[in-house]
Amino acid sequence: MISKATLYNQDFLLWTQEQAECLKKGRWAELDVENLVEELAALGRSEQKELGSYLQVLLMHLLKCQYQPERKTKSWVNTISNCRNKIQDCLEDTPSLQRFLEDWEWIQKYYRRARRDAANETQIPIETFPLECPFTIEQVIEPEFFI
Repeated sequence: MISKATLYNQDFLLWTQEQAECLKKGRWAELDVENLVEELAALGRSEQKELGSYLQVLLMHLLKCQYQPERKTKSWVNTISNCRNKIQDCLEDTPSLQRFLEDWEWIQKYYRRARRDAANETQIPIETFPLECPFTIEQVIEPEFFI
């Protein structure tokens, strides 16, 4: 029989199925606790990164709309709307993610990336864009802001 740790490294899908079966049947001694803990922690980080990714794209497009309003396209508007919808989905599926949108430093992390991306896409010097996010989180997620 293959060890739990080896199975985890060689066939992740089979490992997850076996772990689920052990949980369903209460076979606690057969659980690969170390890797289960790691995977559960990774799931939380994954949801946080997903929210951040949508926020970054949304902020980049808001900057583009603010600094190049004459170039605003239907595609930009659709991307803004889509990101807002995805952020709302994330918050509905995982309400505890809301705390990240209340953390200015966390928002700034994604704003800095959005600022860099906006400068690259628009060819506007990065110094043109504010160092700190010029939008409140309420504006960012408001469906009608910059649409």
